[in-house]
Amino acid sequence: MRRRRTIPTKPMAVLAAIALPLSSAAAVYAAVPREPRAEALNRLYTPPAGTAPYRQVTRLARHGDRGAAAGVLAMLRTPHAVWYGDETPEEVEQLIRATTRRAARQGRVPVLALYNAPGRDCGNYSAGGAKGTAEYRAWIDAVARGIGNRRALIVLEPDSLALLPSDCDRAGGAAGGHHEDARDEFPGEREGAAEAGEELDGGVDGGVEGDVDGDVLDSELFAGGAGVLGGALAHAEAQAQAEAEARLAAQAAPPVGADLPADVRAGGPEDVRADVGTDTGTGTDNTVTDTPGGHPAEQPADQHGEPHTDRPTPDGTVKPTQPARPTQPTQPTVRPAPTPAELRARTAARYAEIHYAVDTLEPLPGAKVYLDAGHAGWHSVTGIVGRLLNAGVDHATGFAINVSHYQTDEDNAWYGRLISSCLAYVADGGNIMDCPDQRWPRLRAERWLEIHVLDEPEEMKHFVTDTSRNGRGPWTPRAGSHADPQPWCNPPGRGLGIRPTTRTGDPLHDAALWVKTPGESDGQCLRGTAGPRDPERGTVDPEAGQWFPEQALELVRFARPSL
Repeated sequence: MRRRRTIPTKPMAVLAAIALPLSSAAAVYAAVPREPRAEALNRLYTPPAGTAPYRQVTRLARHGDRGAAAGVLAMLRTPHAVWYGDETPEEVEQLIRATTRRAARQGRVPVLALYNAPGRDCGNYSAGGAKGTAEYRAWIDAVARGIGNRRALIVLEPDSLALLPSDCDRAGGAAGGHHEDARDEFPGEREGAAEAGEELDGGVDGGVEGDVDGDVLDSELFAGGAGVLGGALAHAEAQAQAEAEARLAAQAAPPVGADLPADVRAGGPEDVRADVGTDTGTGTDNTVTDTPGGHPAEQPADQHGEPHTDRPTPDGTVKPTQPARPTQPTQPTVRPAPTPAELRARTAARYAEIHYAVDTLEPLPGAKVYLDAGHAGWHSVTGIVGRLLNAGVDHATGFAINVSHYQTDEDNAWYGRLISSCLAYVADGGNIMDCPDQRWPRLRAERWLEIHVLDEPEEMKHFVTDTSRNGRGPWTPRAGSHADPQPWCNPPGRGLGIRPTTRTGDPLHDAALWVKTPGESDGQCLRGTAGPRDPERGTVDPEAGQWFPEQALELVRFARPSL
């Protein structure tokens, strides 16, 4: 039996290690304890970081800022999720097997963020994923083989339900979802606020005439049975798959833009990140333009699956790779926007894909699966509950809140409780539209829960939250400061949130996790300008998924609680 080491836990112990003479990032790496106190982190797994953050630690230490160096190092040593997306089935099986085995040897539990849904992120910064339903199912099967009987917490497809294909042409929907104009109306709020005599200014769904309202579609599908893939859904899934195959056939024709530079025609360099394989294509996107090279501007200005400058191999070593960079064709090919029927088909296919992933992964003996539920500033409770039910949450452990966002712990806990309570109420035969939303007056919502939700917590759906960057809550830009503030995109002055833990004190809240990798850029945030500088920061932000030294320092300096 391996002996547990005695590990210094005081901040001064880390500072003392940093104070040693430093000649390389490796020296720093070897000088400090490899594991934070296990009791505080409940044995969650920490994946290896790339060289870029360690270079920053070394530079800080060499310039005498050993406190900042210790803080960044402590952040790197804190457990966080490992992201997977765009690999082939063979690659993802090998990588996940290596990660789960490594975690098991350490007696720890890995958090796996799976991000490979077709048409993800509405074809924007994080465009990519599987090319269709069949390919996605094969990928999920490979993930299951890689996990085997080992333990894993699975955050399944961030944004996949909060940003459905039917949302992609709504105002703000294609901007990464965290756009104020993209949020739902709050039907429950209107009744509650009217009763309390409050003024309402709830968000209004935007878009042009002919757009498909995602929640109207949800209601239509939901009417056939909560979480049940009926004949209409299966038909729509088949239609979406046929469309994907037709697009692939069309791509086999001579490419448009043969006069473009060779690197653009070739799609540019391969995009990679830690524990993530090569890009397999743009998938079933929902944008209005296609990139001739097949690789869109890389990775979400809001989200996930970002490439890293280094990629660990299955044996745990780290090999440097080329940094990801977008390809920018000068003459994009314009194609018609998808019709309402196409959006319905793609949305139905999305539900079927997530449902399949749940049914495949949740039965694994050591796995717990959490579906995407957005965050409290995005969708109403009733809106997201309908989506969760259509995607098969009945068969999952629960749902994930606030992934890659900044909502406060209090807001996340209340939103999670309301969603879980509404799911329980509907499961007991209640009407989904009766559920209280997060904008109901708190006391009125509490009374409703006491009367209508009688299930014990162990019988209800649980949730996890992302606290990687919410220490100071959301950023509120100055009024009129930017044409499009993009408050989700590298907002200034944010801090790390509470450390990852499975001891939340809330029987419905399974864990606070660092799902988003803190210190990695959300993208080149332009905030409504032509760029290339971020007008809020006055600098050119790194591409999505690249290490952002200035932001890393902010997260450490403004962390709540402090590191």
